[in-house]
Amino acid sequence: MAAHVQVVLKQDVENLGSAGEIVKVRPGYARNYLLPRSLAAVATRTNMRQVEHEKQQAIVQAAKLKKGAEALAAQIEGQRVEVRAQAGEGDKLFGSVTTRDVHDALARLGVDIDRKKLVLPDAIKSLGEYDLTVKLGSEVTASFKLVVSRA
Repeated sequence: MAAHVQVVLKQDVENLGSAGEIVKVRPGYARNYLLPRSLAAVATRTNMRQVEHEKQQAIVQAAKLKKGAEALAAQIEGQRVEVRAQAGEGDKLFGSVTTRDVHDALARLGVDIDRKKLVLPDAIKSLGEYDLTVKLGSEVTASFKLVVSRA
């Protein structure tokens, strides 16, 4: 019986390797764990070509997403976004400015982003200008000014 079997990993497996690697494992581990869960495939030429093809597609997809994020970052970068809120004495807001308020203000300017990607300081609870950033993807960020004014 074979002491080890070569498999091509389809996904990252903790303590074993990352996707696309060819690793040697015990036949029982491959047969009972890796293969049924589609974490790996037996290292045949066809399977190795298939995994390599999937890697290339992932690289192309990531490049496409990064290009779209960079275009959106260019659209956001340097913008001046205004949010109106009710304030009392000492320019303190009744409540605070949230990511939803900033998202709505950006939407009025024609910029559609996921509000979860907005990075706010702790809490915006007073009138004034704030520098905000948006994390649009891997290594792509954009910054803009938020002006909180009296409604």
